[in-house]
Amino acid sequence: MSTFVDVNIIKYLCSCGKRHPICRLFLCRHCLKLRCGDCVQHEVDTPYCPNCLENMPSAEAKLKKNRCSNCFDCPSCGHTLTTRATSTSVPDPEDPNKTTPKKMYYMVCGFCRWTTRDVGIPDKPVASGGWEDLENKDAKQIFSLLETYEKIAQKEKAEKERKKYVRRRSYLSYTAGMDKYGMVSVAAKRKQGNLASLTIKENEEVSFASVKPSETVKMFDPLPESIFTEPIQLDKMSTISQRHASPEFQPCESSSLYPLHKHLLIRRSLRCKECEHNLSKPEFNPISIKFKIQLIALHHIPEIKIFSPPELVVKKDCKVILSVTNPSVYNSSIAFLPMDPKEDDFSTAKVELPKQAIVVALRDDAALYDDASQGQEAFKDDSSVIAYRKSNKVGVFIKVKPQNPEQEVKVSFILKHEYRNTAIALPSENQEPQIVSLQHQVFINLGPVKRK
Repeated sequence: MSTFVDVNIIKYLCSCGKRHPICRLFLCRHCLKLRCGDCVQHEVDTPYCPNCLENMPSAEAKLKKNRCSNCFDCPSCGHTLTTRATSTSVPDPEDPNKTTPKKMYYMVCGFCRWTTRDVGIPDKPVASGGWEDLENKDAKQIFSLLETYEKIAQKEKAEKERKKYVRRRSYLSYTAGMDKYGMVSVAAKRKQGNLASLTIKENEEVSFASVKPSETVKMFDPLPESIFTEPIQLDKMSTISQRHASPEFQPCESSSLYPLHKHLLIRRSLRCKECEHNLSKPEFNPISIKFKIQLIALHHIPEIKIFSPPELVVKKDCKVILSVTNPSVYNSSIAFLPMDPKEDDFSTAKVELPKQAIVVALRDDAALYDDASQGQEAFKDDSSVIAYRKSNKVGVFIKVKPQNPEQEVKVSFILKHEYRNTAIALPSENQEPQIVSLQHQVFINLGPVKRK
């Protein structure tokens, strides 16, 4: 029994009005709405290196320019570099006439076979931490500009704070003789503290002496004669992607490529913008693949798939089998409702849906390995509506009548199902989960019609 699966042909309507596959949606258990990646708040938990899985605080990651200090990427193809050990002979310090073996290390790419020896980088006596970084000649100019702009921003912030306090009418003079409880002195100290926290003083001016002004280039050096006389060796030239990978230096030749520090990744948590509850929160340790909270819609909302590619003929009723999967641990009642024609701008064909509610069995992990399935007799299924039933999956017949032979057959309907809200129930008080009826708009693209 196979199922025709494609996440791009069956989409659910999100609360922000966008259509996404169910695997990319989240269900908020408090406001009971579908959320996508655009209508949730992304929060940074911790930056970490994807190679050595070392996590660090956000402030430290900012100082390191969001790069790992111990892991490197290949400047030629972008894959991770690995450290290789080799043995070299060095003079013996006790007897200069003799040599002793010494272990040295170099880095090599396992994909394109690029090594640090190809560009003349000497081997290092330590496996990690001994690789120097190239110094940018414009680093001092960049840092001086950053410091100057920070001072200007602080000065502007100080002026805004002073204007804010000047606009307010001060009542300290009226209550100076009535300061019975000492509240006036506390307010005055707080006001002085707010202004003192700003580093720019009243008589201090931002100094631009350390900033070297940029010079306009009017004349360029002429091109060398070798460009016109010698052929270009493309195997020795760097590509545009290789130059953009190192924006500080942008090497023009392959011999100038230098190992790149690996970019850090971020473990992030998702929060609902409406009720501010967490929808997804991973473990703090980057090694762990578990989640503290994971409210992906695939674990709470029935999933709909196309059981097999249908044969669609224009102006004829065609049977399509939809596979419905119940992800919850309770039996769920599912109903298919038609869309309002005034609000439906997606459908290009007429669809006939089952009129009665369908009960889908609960999810049982042990039943997946059992060949015996719950038959239609246990649920008293109608053979004209139910195509098959196995474990927590049910095949449902729908009739589709394509209208236009030039357009793809698209249908839409409303999926109504029961949801047991376990977020409100308190286990300590032995409360039963609240049963809520949810409705979701489903959009299915069945593909083109059959050509004669």
